[in-house]
Amino acid sequence: MMAAKYVYIFACHENERELCHLELSKLLKLDSEIRITSGSYIRSERCIPPGRSPFMHGRLNVLGEGDSITELLPIARNIRLQQDETFKVVCLKAGDTPPDYAQARKFEKEVGMCIHGKAQMKQPKVTFGLIKIGLKWILGQWTEAEKSWQNHQQKPQNYSTGFGVTLARALVNVAVPETENHRLLDPCCGMGTVVIEALSMEIDAVGNDLNALAVRGAKVNLPHFGYDANRITLGDMRDLEGEYDSAIFDMPYNLCSVLPDQEQREMLRKLRKLCKRAVVVSTEWVQAHLLESGWTIEKYITVRKGTFVRHVWVCM
Repeated sequence: MMAAKYVYIFACHENERELCHLELSKLLKLDSEIRITSGSYIRSERCIPPGRSPFMHGRLNVLGEGDSITELLPIARNIRLQQDETFKVVCLKAGDTPPDYAQARKFEKEVGMCIHGKAQMKQPKVTFGLIKIGLKWILGQWTEAEKSWQNHQQKPQNYSTGFGVTLARALVNVAVPETENHRLLDPCCGMGTVVIEALSMEIDAVGNDLNALAVRGAKVNLPHFGYDANRITLGDMRDLEGEYDSAIFDMPYNLCSVLPDQEQREMLRKLRKLCKRAVVVSTEWVQAHLLESGWTIEKYITVRKGTFVRHVWVCM
């Protein structure tokens, strides 16, 4: 079997482990049976920008592997950079048995001495990474995850109980692992967090909400990050029309009251007419309503923040 071409380095909080596993499995098209390792890496044939995931630190494009650093030196000698390209070599702080500080500097120097190019430790144009996975050492070109999406945490308008940016971004990736020619709907969009994350990944996304205050907030938030406020509409989702490839539906809730069962069922039936696939999020247990509405449940997880629990169903 051919070795995977890419190694992704990731990290997540214990409370986000299920969400992280689900997101990375969808993004990288992993088998549901494949377990994410304790070494904080995943090998994959799929190439994606590592900045798409809130959990990824970067991607290693594998150039070669061997049983020792010595076996990687011939591979390094074949690397010839352009005259104006600077580089450095780093031992990644991940893998099964990362070297200690002294070993890491030694390995970096050995490999770096073989590369044809100008070494530069600060802001090089190209970074090469070393990582040990199992019994193999791997050399590859390292791409750091682009994190500009973190600026989205500083919205002009916000809900204290709304989705955080990490959760919203991860759910977008679960709903839309392939972004091209994909229409995403957020029928109860609140302050527009999901729509902003989707748009930042060049996904054609629109939002709607029944709450006029939320819609006003979303229409402030989207232009703040350079997106069209007209992607947000005011109205009851049960009146929406059109066809979408997928939806992220955060079912409305109130800390002082419960949405009646009949309304929940009506919303889920309408959602079934609007899209082929959905990620449904609720603070209540609505699985029976999902099944009654014609949805098939592909995956279920929970996301916890202290004692606050969100149920997440991936449906088709």
